[in-house]
Amino acid sequence: MEDTDIKRVEAHLKRTFGNPHLAVKARPKQKDSAEVELKGEFIGVIYQDEDEDGSFMFEMAILAEDLE
Repeated sequence: MEDTDIKRVEAHLKRTFGNPHLAVKARPKQKDSAEVELKGEFIGVIYQDEDEDGSFMFEMAILAEDLE
């Protein structure tokens, strides 16, 4: 993802979730996605939407151990 896209998506996530501790960071080997962190902890991945230019998909796994 381009730096401008990362900044736009990060700002959107911060507004949407009302949390200034969210961060979107580039992935060194994958150019079509970025990592999402909350207070430095990895929580998911943002992918560029292949079907709609300028749109993105947020994928977050919730593990059973996290629900305890």
